[in-house]
Amino acid sequence: MTENPAPGWYPDPQNPMQQRHWNGAGWGEETRPATPSSNTVPPAPLYVPGQGAVVESKKTTAGILAIVLGGFGAHKFYLGYTRVGILQLLLTVVTCGFTAVIGLAEGIVYLTKSDEEFVATYQKNQKTWF
Repeated sequence: MTENPAPGWYPDPQNPMQQRHWNGAGWGEETRPATPSSNTVPPAPLYVPGQGAVVESKKTTAGILAIVLGGFGAHKFYLGYTRVGILQLLLTVVTCGFTAVIGLAEGIVYLTKSDEEFVATYQKNQKTWF
């Protein structure tokens, strides 16, 4: 003899876009929209070959920081390059903001790279300039 499933919300046999309540013995009249199922695949994080770990790309945030606050080295600090960030900040102060152009250029370079290329270059290999 087969046991009935526990009472609860299950995919509706007649309409996969909704769920129907199972009362333990049979289908009820109550329905609701289907919730995202567990088989919905989220965007995959990037895998860096040889590193053996999954790495999320910081490309977009670093690129925007470089364009907006590049003269202050914000993008360098965000990527974990503290010494280079301090150097960029000092250069901007000494040159009265002229070296902020470097941050703008780096932001454009960051945003034009693919996620995989950005992770390999700036997160894995830690290239500090351009």
